[in-house]
Amino acid sequence: MKKRTLLALGTAAVFGGSVFAQTAIDAYTITPAELRGSARFIGMGGAFTSLGSDLSCLKQNPAGIGLYRSSDIGLTFDISFRNSSGKTNTGNYKQSYTKAYFDNFGYVGVARLNSAMSFFQWGVGYNRLASFDRRTKGYVNPAQGSLTNYVARATDGVDSETMLEGDGYDPYFDSKADWLSILAFNSYMINNDHSNATYSGLRQSITTGDGYFEVQERGYVDEYNIDFAGNVSDIFFWGLGVGIVDLSYTRESYYSESMERALVYDKAADVLTDGNAGYDLFNEKYISGTGANLKFGVIVRPIEMLRVGLAVHTPTWMHLNHSGGASTTYQYTPNGGQTESGDYSTPGYDYSSRLNTPWKFMLGASVMLGSKAILSADYERVAYSDMKIKKPSDGYFGSEYVNDEGIDNDVKTLFRASNIFRVGLEYRLSSSVSARVGYNYQSSAATKRATDGIAYVSTAGTDPSYAFYNDTNNFSIGLGYRYKGWYIDAAYQYTHQSGTFHAFTSEDNNIAPSADCSYNRHNVVISTGIRF
Repeated sequence: MKKRTLLALGTAAVFGGSVFAQTAIDAYTITPAELRGSARFIGMGGAFTSLGSDLSCLKQNPAGIGLYRSSDIGLTFDISFRNSSGKTNTGNYKQSYTKAYFDNFGYVGVARLNSAMSFFQWGVGYNRLASFDRRTKGYVNPAQGSLTNYVARATDGVDSETMLEGDGYDPYFDSKADWLSILAFNSYMINNDHSNATYSGLRQSITTGDGYFEVQERGYVDEYNIDFAGNVSDIFFWGLGVGIVDLSYTRESYYSESMERALVYDKAADVLTDGNAGYDLFNEKYISGTGANLKFGVIVRPIEMLRVGLAVHTPTWMHLNHSGGASTTYQYTPNGGQTESGDYSTPGYDYSSRLNTPWKFMLGASVMLGSKAILSADYERVAYSDMKIKKPSDGYFGSEYVNDEGIDNDVKTLFRASNIFRVGLEYRLSSSVSARVGYNYQSSAATKRATDGIAYVSTAGTDPSYAFYNDTNNFSIGLGYRYKGWYIDAAYQYTHQSGTFHAFTSEDNNIAPSADCSYNRHNVVISTGIRF
């Protein structure tokens, strides 16, 4: 390991986040609310809180299976055509890709009872709740800020000797310095001199340069459901369920800057001087986990043509595992001096945390318009601001998990409740064929302070980039065919969401490269099954 000669001593002052902590951004990223389910469910915009009698009710309102009069077994396939774009000051950077999914499988059994509760139903199912397949890239030139200056300011006061490897000493595990600070210092992204305990980034007032970023996310949230329901006199329907959740999330990010007339380290002269600089930062992050939740629901049918439904989902109590690492390549050329180039990597990290996802509350009503049509509408509230995160009590050795006041404050500052509105219409064209149309709207969970860039955004590990997403709009149409007990349904769904990507948190005159992003999905969904 090379030794640095420009050293200064100071007090420990580090980033707000650590590699061994889950942040509010992580929790937000892995708890999306997407419109997914059977083709009939999607074709009607997911407005099934009061409607029931669909396998997707296993994940939405367990009382919905109380409307079954015969058993049902079915499955759903989904082909998703996705495109994304990132608009910067140099253009619009577009990407397209196609994914295929197995979205849904379920079974509902029915028992007729000779009592006040005329039917008892039970069901088991698998549902893909969310897919993390997303790509973002962009190029900014000229850039108005540098990640190195952001890291330098946050590293001020840290003893630089503690960020250098020594005999039997690993700064990543043996010091309290932030991993991004250590990585940046050993990659010449930040420097300090003999006269003070502050750090400088590469960008100075005369510096010109650019920035390029590329992020690929993938993974899923799956849920396995076990539900029970009952029917009391064809008027009151109750249901309760248990959800077992399986999560996998991967994020791979690349960020680079190149600069002219930067403030670089001249190793031979042991001074900071003008020169050219460039570096690449690679990050890999993996989050996996399992958890469980409870669902409660009722549907009331006071008259034949009207149904009113209510459902409550507890948080999913998640145990999460985090792993990953980072690496850099760099090249710096001081004016009149020799080029310094190389690469540097962090060790891998591996730790656990706890997450309580948001509470969900749903209310819906549906009307039977004669024998031909059904109109249904839902409202759902997802309480993102009530997410709870617990970190290891003793760094990466901790076996207990404790609340962190800073993380709790970040959740409250950055996020608010999201409101979801769903409406769907089904019209029977004949005794066998039905047509459907639906609309689903979800408000952004990010606060105005977050989207306006007023709030400081803390990220875990060595990847300072993040994104906030705006409102989501889903439009859908569908067709269904019934022949005796067999059915097949098809739906087309268009989803649009926009957002803003930030390479890091902007501060004062150090403006982070960013992109106005647009994400569009065209989904073709096919469901088939048998009622018997």
